[in-house]
Amino acid sequence: MSSGSFASWMLSQEARALLTRLERIKSFAMSETMVPAATLSVEAQAALESYLVKGRRELRTQIHQYLAWLEGPWGRHAAPAEAQRRFTFLRLRFNVVLSQFDIFSEAMSQRSEADNGVWLAGLDVLSKNALELPGYYEAPPVICYLARGPGAAIRRARTRLPGGGANPVAIIRVPRERMIGSSLASSLFHEVGHQGAALLDLVASLRVALRDVPREGPEDALVWGLWERWISEVVADFWSVARVGVTATVGLMGVVSLPRPFVFRLNMDDPHPIPWIRVKLSSALGGLLYPHPQWARLARLWKAFYPIDGLSEQHRRVLGALEASLPRIARLLVEHRPESLRGRTLVEVMKTRERQPDRLSELYREWRARRSRIRESPPSLVFAVIGQARADGAITPEEESKALAELLKYWALRSTLDASETCASLSKSRTLASVLRAPALPRNVVT
Repeated sequence: MSSGSFASWMLSQEARALLTRLERIKSFAMSETMVPAATLSVEAQAALESYLVKGRRELRTQIHQYLAWLEGPWGRHAAPAEAQRRFTFLRLRFNVVLSQFDIFSEAMSQRSEADNGVWLAGLDVLSKNALELPGYYEAPPVICYLARGPGAAIRRARTRLPGGGANPVAIIRVPRERMIGSSLASSLFHEVGHQGAALLDLVASLRVALRDVPREGPEDALVWGLWERWISEVVADFWSVARVGVTATVGLMGVVSLPRPFVFRLNMDDPHPIPWIRVKLSSALGGLLYPHPQWARLARLWKAFYPIDGLSEQHRRVLGALEASLPRIARLLVEHRPESLRGRTLVEVMKTRERQPDRLSELYREWRARRSRIRESPPSLVFAVIGQARADGAITPEEESKALAELLKYWALRSTLDASETCASLSKSRTLASVLRAPALPRNVVT
């Protein structure tokens, strides 16, 4: 066997081996053992499976084309280096398919865990409700999963996946330490806010608005330059406060309660605001959206937790300038009217007037008297009400955790049953339609 023939035979064996391994990547519906209530929404599952099947189909076609090339006249006369080069790109593409599968597999595998799987399905429902802005965009499906560490993160829908291709769903990593309490909504809704801001193109429009803010002197230029750098995280915090009120600020305090050096750290390359000023901004936004003494109380408490004594003079001056700018940046966020909202503000489209602290406290008292009312309410409102009750001292942490765990299970089960009922109704309608459209049978046919 010549060296060229041997190279061709060797590479064809390797390509066929790729095909055998590709065939072992099964649909999640065939490989996961979750209970029905823990499964993804129909929309998320369809988007996910469709994307992954498309990637596998394209790779399979490319491998067959390569094998046909190897066996054809061009391949037989090609140099071994050229055949190897083409195979190498196929193998890299195979690894891309695997890496994209693993991204979603990590989120899917947790759905088989007792309790956690169903709770995660409940978080999917909660996230979907927090992201909804009917009439302004079509919200993508959301998948939640747990991870260690204090921070949440999102891989936004419609962003580029490793190796290429647009992510078909939003994947939110939830800190395991937050399961289960109302402060969970602070981290979750912050990440939802990143997705919502991207769909509305808020970051770009807010950066333009920030550049128009008058700046007097180098200190002012530094402060507003920082807000411009931080605006992506700031608007996500705004989304969280707008959805769940004080729950967002209290939850944020928990996330950034770190050793002093980290709380006061100023990194000019970090898109996150200084943790100390970030909590202060959350309180300022809350006070503007939902006037109530609780916001000033939280701001004072945060200052007591982390006094600025002992910091350098320059550091204190920067923090002081940032703190002085809080009313202006908060007002800019509240009054911003991007083109995507057709001249309205986020405050108007998110209906924050319905979630004032006194109203949330009143709802909690009503729900205590009539438990069934809580299940009829939007999930994000439920977290806002229970978080406000926790801030008021009307519910203990133990009661809060138990109530939310049961509600997450209820939302997951209701979503599953609703989807099953919808599918059954569609199937029945299609069957009836096919009967109505069926041609009449000839009289000599025995039925």
